[in-house]
Amino acid sequence: MAPNEGNLIVNYFEDSPLSCQQLLEVLPDGIAFIDEHGVICHANERLEALTGYTRDELVGQTVEMLVPSRYRDGHVAHRDEFVRDPSARVMGSDLDLTLLRQDGSELAVDVALAPLTLDGKRWIVVAIRDNSAQRAAEHVRADAKLLAVAAELAAAEVLAKSEQRFRLAFENNMAGMIFVDFEDRILAVNDSFCQMIGRNRNEIIGKDSASFTHSEDRGITKEAHHRLTSGEADQVSYTKRYLHKDGRVIDVEVSKSPARDATGATSYFVVSVRDITQERALTVQLSHQALHDRLTGLANRVLFEDRLSQAYARAVRQGEWGAVLSLDLDDFQGVNDTFGHIVGDQLLFEFARRFEQVTRSSDTLSRLGGDQFLYLAEGLTSPTQAEEMAERLLGVLAEPFSLVGAHLEQHASIGVVVFDGTSKDCTELIQDADAALYEAKREGKGRYVLFTPEMHQQAVGRFALVQELGHSLQSGEISMHYQPIVDLTTSEVVGFEALMRWQHPERGQVPPDVFIPLAERSDLISELGSFALREAVGEAKSWKRTGARVGLPYVTVNLSARQFHDPDLMSMIEGALTASGLAPKRLLLEITESVALADVVGTASVIEHLDLLGVAIALDDFGTGYSSLSYLALLRPRIIKIDRSFVSPSKASMRNDTLLEAIVSLGHKLDMTVLAEGIETQGQLERLRHLGCELGQGYLFSPAIPAGEVAAMLAWEPGRWGQRLALSTPTPTRPKDQLIH
Repeated sequence: MAPNEGNLIVNYFEDSPLSCQQLLEVLPDGIAFIDEHGVICHANERLEALTGYTRDELVGQTVEMLVPSRYRDGHVAHRDEFVRDPSARVMGSDLDLTLLRQDGSELAVDVALAPLTLDGKRWIVVAIRDNSAQRAAEHVRADAKLLAVAAELAAAEVLAKSEQRFRLAFENNMAGMIFVDFEDRILAVNDSFCQMIGRNRNEIIGKDSASFTHSEDRGITKEAHHRLTSGEADQVSYTKRYLHKDGRVIDVEVSKSPARDATGATSYFVVSVRDITQERALTVQLSHQALHDRLTGLANRVLFEDRLSQAYARAVRQGEWGAVLSLDLDDFQGVNDTFGHIVGDQLLFEFARRFEQVTRSSDTLSRLGGDQFLYLAEGLTSPTQAEEMAERLLGVLAEPFSLVGAHLEQHASIGVVVFDGTSKDCTELIQDADAALYEAKREGKGRYVLFTPEMHQQAVGRFALVQELGHSLQSGEISMHYQPIVDLTTSEVVGFEALMRWQHPERGQVPPDVFIPLAERSDLISELGSFALREAVGEAKSWKRTGARVGLPYVTVNLSARQFHDPDLMSMIEGALTASGLAPKRLLLEITESVALADVVGTASVIEHLDLLGVAIALDDFGTGYSSLSYLALLRPRIIKIDRSFVSPSKASMRNDTLLEAIVSLGHKLDMTVLAEGIETQGQLERLRHLGCELGQGYLFSPAIPAGEVAAMLAWEPGRWGQRLALSTPTPTRPKDQLIH
């Protein structure tokens, strides 16, 4: 910079007849004049306050001293571009909006640049504004003061250069700016506002804002303007909606203040307008996300509980009926395990759409989480309407679901609780619906059950039992017992079925048919299944036989649906076999028909991998499910286990005998070993021998015994079974051992 160039600016201000120096000092923005090399030649008092530097420390330094080092390259590039093309108004939104202060702190700012020529010398005027959130209110007042000062200077016919600086502040303001008179007619408007509403100045000036204000919001403008003109308020802020010329609705935030002359009288009003359309849309989106399930778009639990409390209050006031329905997909975990979570999510989405088909406009359908949904039915005239709603919801699931890569038949179970104005606190209604849902699952799935008061106590007991079951493995309360599997021809023990037992320290022996279903409804079933496999395989390795005519006995372990479809099943089996040293041919895995047929193709794939490993499959409960030749031919299990209902029926009949004979014959024709469960009498044994059934197990031979007694049983000679059976008397029919499936 030439020696006197900086003084040229200072002298010019001081010699100005309108005291431009004073004008710069009253402006709310920091102002700096810089030359084409970026050297600061003049700075106002506001810039000192913003930067923390004195004017003497600023003048003579490059403006880059006020830019954080990480932004300096970009800043220099913007400045050079502006020097080359001053006609382009470069605003702060296009620059790095951070000011480096003297103490090392950083301040968020808006920046405006404008060219200025004095006596043939080109300068750049830099306006810097603090835009931090804490100073939002100050901005509005500063805008009004700045524009009011500029307007007064214009009215007094200030120098052209002062008018140029005013235009810079007004025209290049990033906010929409308007001047209006006492009748709210528009006197002046900047480009930002024109762009905001899609109109040019000729379409705006001389009119009031009603022509581009949403019809429902015109009263907002009138009321706010009246408060200003009447002196009731010195400044007003409000939100309203503008109509863009293309028809779009724009949400705006308006601040309006009076511009006063030297005597304090109001000359006109300054209006600052900010487009908040995107902010509003984001707020609406976030609000929706907070109250709705992201996957299905249904209400979430927060919204459901709010609707439920309102519905309950109306029921109390008006004496209406209402109902809460808890819906849970049957065997959904098998879908995730077999097809993956992407298909599982698709299925949940389609379930939601099916349920919506029968959802009344007055009701609320919600996804609680996982595969559980909640339905709130309001304004019912009788409890029977709740049952009708449950039937409709089940009805829409009759058709199979066609998804990418899968064709699935999926059903659901529903628990229903009805309430009216005399019902208990609504906070317990969801729990009661869940209790009824549990009963629906227990009774066979694919159905609905109405809540009764007794279910609540049962639910409390089940919850406590599940908590205790979770600690049982660590405390050693869970153990494996083994029921012998006998060759019906030779009476030799050929294997043992591993059955789980729970000896509770206070409750005593907890029956498997009590705790296994509880485990199946929680994540405990996988942990229990893994425990059973490790224990059974490790125990079978220790089994020896003396003087036997057959090989070492095998062990059968039951797999739950979740365990069978677990992608880690093969590695878990291989790990257990490796750790124990048991030969794979001595391990037999049992699955039920329902597990096998949930996904026949997937089941066949698992069986194929098990065959390669040397582990066989037994199909449990045969005859109670589908029992078709087609799936037996596809799956080809090593053993089919005839369900005890055919072996020891509650009532003898020719039909049952015929079915039993047909099952044994079918197994032989398909080259499969047939094992009869639940043999309890000598007559049943003789009948099975006559039919040619190869294997059997039941209380006639022995109940499940602790691991420590297996060795003694294996030491028996086959003849001892005959002596034992001859001395035994027929035992009453006992409940079937619940297995882990």
